[in-house]
Amino acid sequence: MDAALTADDRAPDAEDLIVREPLPTSGELDFRMIELLFFAYREFTTDADSILIRYGFGRAHHRVLHFVNRDPGMTIAELLDLLQITKQSLSRVLRQLIDGGFVQQMPGVEDRRQRCLFPTERGRALTLELSRAQARRIEAALESTAPADAGPIGAFLMEMADDRPTTREWFKKKGIDRKEPL
Repeated sequence: MDAALTADDRAPDAEDLIVREPLPTSGELDFRMIELLFFAYREFTTDADSILIRYGFGRAHHRVLHFVNRDPGMTIAELLDLLQITKQSLSRVLRQLIDGGFVQQMPGVEDRRQRCLFPTERGRALTLELSRAQARRIEAALESTAPADAGPIGAFLMEMADDRPTTREWFKKKGIDRKEPL
């Protein structure tokens, strides 16, 4: 049997040719906003990541804790729809949060087949610790802008975020308004 060809053994196709020039910052595409969002998100999540690591948790745990605390009693189906994840990916994370005493799962009042999620006091405390760390970063960034800049920033984030019906429903339910998001 012939050994598999390595990259060095193959004749290069046009798409295999090495490119040595970087993409320009602006031109056909403007990479400034893309990179600003990338690095801002990295730093925004790093603050919470340093707390989550103490519990052996990751960002998926944070998202579940955040939304369960913002809407106690939400069903697993609602959470899956909001986060746009599969049951399988939620299952492990939710099991760890339940086993760790951060979240409780209870049957629905009207439909006992529903599984409703509630934060525990421990889950609430962790969520507030995570959110305070992220709020400090946001507040520090906003301090360097004019007070009037918060409105356009919120409008920009709203435009970036509200493509999905479940997200728009969430914003409506929580009073996050397109006209005045912040």
